[in-house]
Amino acid sequence: MAGGAREVLTLQLGHFAGFVGAHWWNQQDAALCAPSEAAAPPAELCPDVLYRAGRTPHGRETYTPRLILMDLKGSLSSLKQEGGLYGDAQLDAAIAWQGKLTTHKEELCPKNPYLQDLRSAEGVLSSDGIWRVRSIPSGKGPPPLATATAPKPLIPTESSVRVWSDFLRVHLHPRSICMIHKYNHDGEAGRLEAFGQGESILKEPRYLEELEDRLHFYVEECDFLQGFQILCDLHNGFSGVGAKATELLQDEYSGRGIITWGLLPGPYSLREPQKNVFRLLNTAFGLVHMSAHSSLVCPLSLGRSLGLRPEPPVTFPHLQYDATLPFHCAAVLATTLDTVTVPYRLRSSPVSMAHLADLLNFSGKKVVTAAATIPFPLVPGQSLPDALVQLGGPAAWTPLSACGGPCGTRCFALSVVLRGLDGARHTSRLAPGTALPSPLHACTTGEDVLAQYLQQQEPRVRSSAHLLLAPCNVVPPYPRLFSPSLSQHGLVLDGSPPGAAVESIPVLGALCSSSTLSQTLGDLARDLSTLDVRRWASFLDAGVEQADVEEALEELGSLAQCYRGGDSLTD
Repeated sequence: MAGGAREVLTLQLGHFAGFVGAHWWNQQDAALCAPSEAAAPPAELCPDVLYRAGRTPHGRETYTPRLILMDLKGSLSSLKQEGGLYGDAQLDAAIAWQGKLTTHKEELCPKNPYLQDLRSAEGVLSSDGIWRVRSIPSGKGPPPLATATAPKPLIPTESSVRVWSDFLRVHLHPRSICMIHKYNHDGEAGRLEAFGQGESILKEPRYLEELEDRLHFYVEECDFLQGFQILCDLHNGFSGVGAKATELLQDEYSGRGIITWGLLPGPYSLREPQKNVFRLLNTAFGLVHMSAHSSLVCPLSLGRSLGLRPEPPVTFPHLQYDATLPFHCAAVLATTLDTVTVPYRLRSSPVSMAHLADLLNFSGKKVVTAAATIPFPLVPGQSLPDALVQLGGPAAWTPLSACGGPCGTRCFALSVVLRGLDGARHTSRLAPGTALPSPLHACTTGEDVLAQYLQQQEPRVRSSAHLLLAPCNVVPPYPRLFSPSLSQHGLVLDGSPPGAAVESIPVLGALCSSSTLSQTLGDLARDLSTLDVRRWASFLDAGVEQADVEEALEELGSLAQCYRGGDSLTD
């Protein structure tokens, strides 16, 4: 049990969601395992919100993500469906048949070098067949192993990462992974590429019952379940899986928060017309259906458009990433998620998922956008007021919802998290009698500085602000995306680059309900209206009818209309 934590159950639906989720869980693991001083105060974030304590059949204590993950046949590579922590369920099961037994064993995929090195660094397979894993310093997990020296950081290469399980360093519970065997991850045939295909999966009793069984397993052991966070591919057939999953959650767990993150990979090419049309259709249907059944929906992408016309990916001043690599794109989006989800993961005075949604989704505005500054630009010795004055307003934040920039848009509601700043930097340290460069320099706490900044930038807008000491952890297997001008802790240096790799960074992340969504959703509807869907018969053959397309168009128009008015929480 979570001992008073307000638990969240995470659902990951799709392969790109698996990439983002793998980085997300690796960052949680890095935070759990970060060394801390004996006299340090309790961590600001409560890991029990996302993790569950358990015990293997051999009596070993475990601490695993509270997670249900759905992906396609062939997507796990060397990862077993039951995970590696609880042993092989098939081998452990008793065999009642007393006659001749023939075993046919499928050849396992070889582990990539990163996972081989990681497993050897984590522990050993003992003579009793139990994998002895390292402990988590917070006291969770099995007892520690006696090791002579700490292993050096292990860094996977981009060429060694084909699927998300190639760099996942977290052990999963046997009930986490749910495989969809009727569709293939690889190859041209048997792909899950249309919304209707995804919807039909959870209409099949075997998959629906499997999902319901796993939901009941995790939910029934929670003391104070606050809700569900869903990481879902928006560009392929998993948008249909997400639509049915959110409908199921709303029906069975009414009153719980449901926050859906619709994930899209990097830029696309006009040379693949069918894939682009399907991406547009899946995105439109996914947004319409998931917003109907979720408390809040937020598209997340490094692209600049949800429509048919490709645009270059977003850029960050201190990041150098390859937008064609899911391994890179997912790392940036996971860092954003690790920041904007802070309010409902706090140990002290948390904001529940339902309350966060209520702040942002008034008047039918269930779709929000995300933005971030990765890393938050801070030079050594600089205070938070100085940094915010230098940064400027939300126009300086990088938009991460494929909705263009925030310039010239109206903000209706805003949730901002700034993390990774030492307490000594929170307020101005000007000498007494010095003229104050801005009102921010007069604030006496860091929380007041951030609140005053938001009030200056977005007056008359209801906003929520959180300031954390804890940075985002970016240790391996997080890819090395950072400018050589950054220090080990993500500060911007002026001069020769440091020798040490970046291990943590300050980040500003924001969720915003803004008028930019009127144009984005309207453009999506216009692109959809120009399609002759009958030309793409395979999409309709998957279970979607022409009337469904017309209904989606109407719903998109209604959603877009929500963001056109001049109403706000203070009008």
